[in-house]
Amino acid sequence: MSVAPVRNRRAERYAATRREILDAAWELVRADGLGSLSMRDLGARVGMRAQSLYVYFPSKYAIFDAMFAESNHELLSRLTAPAPTRDAVKELRFIAHIFLEFCVEDPVRYQLLFERTIPRFEPSPEAYAPALSILDNARTALRACGITDDRALDAWTAVTAGIAAQQNSNEPGGDRWVRLADEVIDMYLAHYRPSTRKERP
Repeated sequence: MSVAPVRNRRAERYAATRREILDAAWELVRADGLGSLSMRDLGARVGMRAQSLYVYFPSKYAIFDAMFAESNHELLSRLTAPAPTRDAVKELRFIAHIFLEFCVEDPVRYQLLFERTIPRFEPSPEAYAPALSILDNARTALRACGITDDRALDAWTAVTAGIAAQQNSNEPGGDRWVRLADEVIDMYLAHYRPSTRKERP
């Protein structure tokens, strides 16, 4: 007869409370902006005194760090899902569209990940690790297209993040800039892809 593993109910309650705090933090920053988050308001949202929050997060920056980490994990999960094609260029387009969709579906999350909107906040190495994996994913996709120059990788991140920034800044919820993605990718490939560069006079 198999015996059910002993549950650590204290750890489960601790994890559930952390999750509740993070969910409430997201609700607050999506309503009022990242800079508006306060421990007092967050405590009121979850029915706790502000001081009690420090049992679960040592500072407000620790809350931002956890939000940063989970957002990057979510983006990495989407980007590493199997692409519907083995064609290198089509796969590059695929991950670009996944990235842009992620960025524009939640502008506040985009600000947390890609803009320095919180004074003195620096993500921890653990929270930043998936962001490095995301960059490696882009580097791998570019190399599959024959693009190996580090300058080309910098240009790729500038192009894709720039489209997202324009969309979120000027038409949140719309697609005026996002729908230019394929056209911009064509221009990028024409400049950086070796086969197309050789074809130019």
